[in-house]
Amino acid sequence: MEKSDKIRRYEFDWLRVLAFSLLIFYHTGMFFVSWEWHVKNPEISEALERPMLFMNQWRMSLIFLVSGVGVYFAMGYRSAGTFAKDRLKRIFVPLLVGMLLIVPPQVYFERVVQGTASDYLSFYPSVFALEPYPEGNFSWHHLWYLAYIFCYSLLLLPLLMYLRRTSINGASIKGWMLLALPAIWLSIGGILLNQRFPATNALIDDWANHFLYISVFLIGFMLMKLPQLQDKVRRLRWHSLSMAITTVTILYTFYWFEDVDLNGAALDVYYVIRQSNRWFWLMAILGFAMQHLNRKHKYLAQANEMVYPFYILHQTVIVALAFYLLEADWSVGAKFTFISLSTFILCFLLVRYVVMPLNWLRVPFGLKPVQKRNVAAPKATAPEMMVAVTGKQS
Repeated sequence: MEKSDKIRRYEFDWLRVLAFSLLIFYHTGMFFVSWEWHVKNPEISEALERPMLFMNQWRMSLIFLVSGVGVYFAMGYRSAGTFAKDRLKRIFVPLLVGMLLIVPPQVYFERVVQGTASDYLSFYPSVFALEPYPEGNFSWHHLWYLAYIFCYSLLLLPLLMYLRRTSINGASIKGWMLLALPAIWLSIGGILLNQRFPATNALIDDWANHFLYISVFLIGFMLMKLPQLQDKVRRLRWHSLSMAITTVTILYTFYWFEDVDLNGAALDVYYVIRQSNRWFWLMAILGFAMQHLNRKHKYLAQANEMVYPFYILHQTVIVALAFYLLEADWSVGAKFTFISLSTFILCFLLVRYVVMPLNWLRVPFGLKPVQKRNVAAPKATAPEMMVAVTGKQS
């Protein structure tokens, strides 16, 4: 058993909670910006677009990187079949349930705004026509991440099994390589793929996103495989932050001149800066998390368990609240604050007091069922207790 297997990595629990929590604020912001989304506030805020552009650089990449870490630990020393069965239960089932029950209200509210739907009972059967969104009403919307991580986990399983069990020496990887080589790799992908394959989140033709997300997913996996790299990421945190600040400053100059058409060498430079900036922020976030967040907290375990059903529910709650506030004569700030805080409170109440106590809801929301204690069971003898604790039998 490797060193990284023996220790609970609290910093990645924190990163998972924080990364998914950001989605509440990000998707609330989508109601107010000019980018295409399901419902739109009558008043658009350009001021919100700047911080959202910054978050766009690394938010989903961080989630896929942390997912690679999670898959490393989830595999343990299981067989491929056992791991695949676990992925079906923990990812595919919530995805399917979400597409049939959680996402349809989002599509419904959008159709009401478009004037093509009236009451929900009349709308809902159209979901089962299985005609893909946007022409039809069958979609995974924000749950696209589950489709992607499910496919990556299974399609890459032979490679992951090989890497998990093979001895690899990471001592020869220098610190500068951790900063430079992934940045170069992601930049090559950006230059070759981003213009040809704009992001769709539709799985089939999303090749630029696949290149990016598979790359950071495997980096997260290998980061746990090679503990030597973790020490280097931690030591490089200030260098990573300085590089991230430099590249994001340059990147924002491109955004200020957004009316200028980039082509040829200028477009290639833009993709290099953009992808390098993404990687440097990931390195900075990881470095500071490893230095400061590897600590236990009494609420961390519960928060980490609640993240998954929170993620499944949050955007439907946001769209519903936004729909009913469309005509409200409130400022953007008031609406944003009300929607984001109300989403957090409603999701917390639903997850904590509805989903988590009921096993028949836990599994559809990606949680393991709670095993009820058998109060009538006889007490274990001393040898039996030793086997339970150590896994060894004399």
